[in-house]
Amino acid sequence: MTMPAQQNSQINQDFYHFINNEVLPATDLNPVQFWQAFEQLVDDLSPVNQSLLDTRDRLQQQIDHYHHQHQGERFDADNYQEFLTSIGYLRDQGDDFTIETSNVDREIATIAGPQLVVPIANERFALNAANARWGSLYDALYGTDVIPRVNGLKPGKRYNEARGNAVIKQAKDYLDRVFPLEHGSHHNVSAYVVYYKHLLACFPDGTQSGLHTPCQFVGLTGHKEQPTAILMRNNGLHVELIINRKGRIGEHDLAGINDILIESAVTTIMDFEDSVAAVDAEDKIHAYRNWQGLIRGDLHASFEKSGSTMLRRMHKDRFYTGKNGEEIRLHGRSLLLCRNVGLLMTTDLMSNKHGQQAPEGIVDAVVTCLIAMQDLQKSETDSFRNSRTGSIYIVKPKMHGPDEVAFTCNLFERVEQMLGLAANTVKIGIMDEERRTTVNLKACIREAKQRLCFINTGFLDRTGDEIHTSMHAGPFLPKASIKEQTWIKAYENWNVDIGLACGLPGKAQIGKGMWAMPDEMAQMMKTKIDHPRAGANTAWVPSPTAATLHALHYHDVDVFAVQQGLKQRPTAKLADILTIPLMAESQQNFSHEDVDRELENNIQGILGYVVRWIDLGVGCSKVPDINHIGLMEDRATLRISSQHIANWLHHGICNDGQVQKAMLRMAQVVDQQNEGTAGYQPMSANPDKSLAFQAARALIFEGEHQPSGYTEPLLHHYRLLVKQGASTH
Repeated sequence: MTMPAQQNSQINQDFYHFINNEVLPATDLNPVQFWQAFEQLVDDLSPVNQSLLDTRDRLQQQIDHYHHQHQGERFDADNYQEFLTSIGYLRDQGDDFTIETSNVDREIATIAGPQLVVPIANERFALNAANARWGSLYDALYGTDVIPRVNGLKPGKRYNEARGNAVIKQAKDYLDRVFPLEHGSHHNVSAYVVYYKHLLACFPDGTQSGLHTPCQFVGLTGHKEQPTAILMRNNGLHVELIINRKGRIGEHDLAGINDILIESAVTTIMDFEDSVAAVDAEDKIHAYRNWQGLIRGDLHASFEKSGSTMLRRMHKDRFYTGKNGEEIRLHGRSLLLCRNVGLLMTTDLMSNKHGQQAPEGIVDAVVTCLIAMQDLQKSETDSFRNSRTGSIYIVKPKMHGPDEVAFTCNLFERVEQMLGLAANTVKIGIMDEERRTTVNLKACIREAKQRLCFINTGFLDRTGDEIHTSMHAGPFLPKASIKEQTWIKAYENWNVDIGLACGLPGKAQIGKGMWAMPDEMAQMMKTKIDHPRAGANTAWVPSPTAATLHALHYHDVDVFAVQQGLKQRPTAKLADILTIPLMAESQQNFSHEDVDRELENNIQGILGYVVRWIDLGVGCSKVPDINHIGLMEDRATLRISSQHIANWLHHGICNDGQVQKAMLRMAQVVDQQNEGTAGYQPMSANPDKSLAFQAARALIFEGEHQPSGYTEPLLHHYRLLVKQGASTH
């Protein structure tokens, strides 16, 4: 093997061959020059990366010291804010400005709609998400609790005609609400035809009606007098009526509608971070290979269904005839973004000249962009083209403040230079999930103003960091109560307010967090409409089905109009964001039973997630909670739960013995919940020999001392032990 030029560097052989044999041949880059530049980049930026991590530690130590000095005193918000400013935690936000991002795809700039986040390591999940740009409204309604499963409407092994009729009724109610006819109802239409440039709905009595808003009609497939599909658009999102009078549904439908397709997951984040368990070179190469398959369009996955082997591939683009006779080509897949890892972890993929493992985030940036640049070489007619504007979208998590954003932007600039890409080709998404980023959000956006494409909020990681940052300030409220405090609403509003003030509409997404209960769609439909109403032009959902349903909210709410109205409200108060959600002394008289309930809720979630992560290498899955409701869990859930218990231990709300006993009780519950799971290793029979149980215990009892309360170091350690064959019995 020919190694790169630096004599003291080390590169994993499998990684080296993967890049040389599978990735670089798809580019015009010289391998020797590429590796030389890669090594130089790692050598140059590794010390800067470490310096930023050292700054995190220094600031945390100063904040801990401040809270020790003021223990027992009434919280003084002004004094606290002055202190944070004096240590450089709070920064001058500077003059007003607007971002300058250019060449942004319309899915990010001008379309409001759902966003999926999916583990890149799971081919089937990744393909499902990429293909979730279009979803069946009939299937989404029939298969979920949006249609109640009562009074003869329960789905079964065979098609339930009564339930099907209820689905069709609700779907046509939706058409009447979003695409109303000038006269009459979609329920009573016997045929749809196109007359010149207009869609006409025909009724059995021979009368006709056009759309109340004629411009909502976009195009069709088939003949104007007997179309096979009708394409309409509202608030930037498309809806397609599939007409087939010989179809299972269409043959019984008055208008021959066999299905209604909803433009659903407009964007998808392919995740290398919190939803994957990638702990070594083998895992990372697998993830990179899947990313390349998505970019090339040849990723596929086979699986068993009803006794048959199914093959899943990426969907091609969709074609229609416009009302003026022109060809309309619509994206057949979600626009793909890629979430790299943060600054904390290193990787065995390569090391620097001093023999130290390279920061994983630096390696991620180079490799994911190297792969994504293949998309930029595609022709406009390529059916698997991702970005139409020549951009690469990288979401960067867990950055603490403007200096770390500036570092990431410098990293992306260096990557562009080494790959021969135009300046600002690589766009950045800022995850507003760390306290120091929240309170300095305007300064963070300023650092990325030429390449920003995304900001969002996320309760779980943000609360985990809130607890860790203020660990020594006092005991935090119970987890459910934290969500009801002033700071969380101020945080959510602040993110939107700052985003609007910095000119994100029309150039970048303002996002909101995940709906974590994939089986509770009726509840989602009642509550998640609050996200577009709050001015978010995207929000996370846990499945393609949820994306189809959540897309309906963006038809009911014109987000960009909402954003214009929100610009007039006062900006959320920084003082509210900095109000720590602690218990008052009068609230600290919990009964033993109350403490046990809170511990069990947290611990059951920790064990349920950790046992799959450690033993099975599953970074994201539907994990039953203590009430047996399936929740889509990733590391953010683990962070908040482990930090919350660590805080209560530190302040004596609970003790080691209570936690240990609760862990043993919950291990039995989790074991029962996972009965029948292939490869599952029970914990309760011999918890001291279970690496998963040991990992969970470490996350709790060592949580106070983990950097920023992150779970990755301990998870990686125990997962590597499993992969190396350490006994779990």
